[in-house]
Amino acid sequence: MERDQKPLTHDWREKLFIIIFQADTAKGKAFDVVILWLIVLSVLAVIVESVPDIEEKYSNGLKLLEWGFTLVFTVEYFLRILCVRNKWRYISSALGIIDLLTILPTYLGLLFAGMQYFLVIRALRLLRIFRILKLGRYVGESHLLIKALQASRFKITVFLSTVLTLVVIIGTLMYVIEGADSGFTSIPVGMYWAIVTLTTVGFGDITPVTFAGRTLAAVVMILGYGIIAVPTGIVTVELAHQSKKQRQELVCTGCGAGGHDGDAGFCKYCGEKLV
Repeated sequence: MERDQKPLTHDWREKLFIIIFQADTAKGKAFDVVILWLIVLSVLAVIVESVPDIEEKYSNGLKLLEWGFTLVFTVEYFLRILCVRNKWRYISSALGIIDLLTILPTYLGLLFAGMQYFLVIRALRLLRIFRILKLGRYVGESHLLIKALQASRFKITVFLSTVLTLVVIIGTLMYVIEGADSGFTSIPVGMYWAIVTLTTVGFGDITPVTFAGRTLAAVVMILGYGIIAVPTGIVTVELAHQSKKQRQELVCTGCGAGGHDGDAGFCKYCGEKLV
């Protein structure tokens, strides 16, 4: 997204653009590394501030740090706007919105208590590490995963509908079997227990005491292990299918031919390695 930005023609703004938006230069990379470290430190400061003992002792220092980080990020945000030609394109882009959201909580904290904890959203800015370390080529793998999830959405919807139906039935049965004396005061409470048990979380805040209730609980626990494997299998199959499909769509860099086999490593026409 940042690659699409274009600098203004003024000399100093163009130099600023190169430093802020381009990580290929030494200054640009240094700028991004400094910003990333500031992001890490600011997120750590917010996390530490939530610890009562630390907040009580170092409240003033932490607040000064918070404002210091916010002022730096505010200046950076406006510099980004200043040095691009299409300002609205940057402001409305995903990274532009994230940059804005990372500075707003501190200012909103003057009006609303507790807003400073939303500053942890700054962690999203660490996504820029993909650009700095030139990991953009791996983004294609995430697209493959997204396609697999999209292709399996109907199967997963049917699966989740079945699970929800089981939860209602099991929750109702447990409510009837155990009753309020065992903590199952309503069907929703029974459904809550069914979800916790079916997912093998097992908080243990509500437990059956009767023989029938324990028998049903044992069945639900065993059923839970089988249910966990179902969505994993669905997505794995679709992932393999999408990977094979992507391979078939590859175009040979040597002769330009397509339509290769799903497991092909080399072009069947010229022998060039498929990449």
